[in-house]
Amino acid sequence: MSTPPKGGAPEPDEPVGRTAPDPVDLWSAFKRAHEVVRARVIADTAEAAGLSEPDLTILVSLSKAGGFLRQSELAASLGWDRTRISHQLTRMEKRGLVTRERAGGVTVALTDTGRQAISAVHPGLDAAVRRHFTDKLSAQEIETLSSVLRRL
Repeated sequence: MSTPPKGGAPEPDEPVGRTAPDPVDLWSAFKRAHEVVRARVIADTAEAAGLSEPDLTILVSLSKAGGFLRQSELAASLGWDRTRISHQLTRMEKRGLVTRERAGGVTVALTDTGRQAISAVHPGLDAAVRRHFTDKLSAQEIETLSSVLRRL
């Protein structure tokens, strides 16, 4: 930690009264928080609606995009490889949640069943995310976390 400026205040990026956490400890805390929040949100929403976590992830992404996306864009936005997205979409197609059309690439679209599923689960999903995640943070922490996550 550097010496505080003449006014005695610490530098803006430095924690007050302690050293910065070890990078591996920070990574471990991030991973644990992600797993705990993810498991609780999924337990409260997806499982109760008969959806898997990947189902829910894809339905939310498609819904936010207006109901359809190119398969390659969907995979990229989720950080999934081509094989994973293809297999998941095949399972979802069999259940009538999405369709795929091949014309100059593959476009994935929500079906009426998929729209109904995401509409039914959305209020519970919103409540679960609030209960297990955002309600535990201040407005400033949410703003800071949002900024950090967009940067990564």
